Amino acid sequence: MASQRKSRVEGHRRKFLAVVDDTPECTRALLFAGQRALHTSGALVILYVIAPSEFSQWVGVENIMRAEAMETAETALGKAADLVRAKTGIESQVVIREGGRADEIIRLIEEDEDIAILVLAAGIDSEGPGPLVSALVGKAAATFPVPITVVPGHLDDETVAAVA
Repeated sequence: MASQRKSRVEGHRRKFLAVVDDTPECTRALLFAGQRALHTSGALVILYVIAPSEFSQWVGVENIMRAEAMETAETALGKAADLVRAKTGIESQVVIREGGRADEIIRLIEEDEDIAILVLAAGIDSEGPGPLVSALVGKAAATFPVPITVVPGHLDDETVAAVA
């Protein structure tokens, strides 16, 4: 069961959550969420989820892979935070998790009661909106703990800023 959101309670700020990954459209979600946070005096949380290691039987290999994945996550979040800062002036809260993306998104939302909106970007190819959008907006939407905003992945920076 989802906890009560506290983003409107005195001393709290509404937070927008965007997920960073290696898709080209994730910048659309970042910019939209950053612009919405700016326009509503909110905050931005950016999340990178590391997939669980498949080499757990070899501890040394797993440790190396985990360290490499952590470095990749830190680099991606640094670039994402720099992009949002350059476009909006907002300092993002960055979070790294390990596990399944959908599960970790839900877990973070349940832990941080100030997160009020999840912002995702739809894929830009003809194969559909992308696996994360499909997973979260599809069957989970009825019980999802916060509203989900899906930004079309093909929008340019000016359009994203205008609609945010």
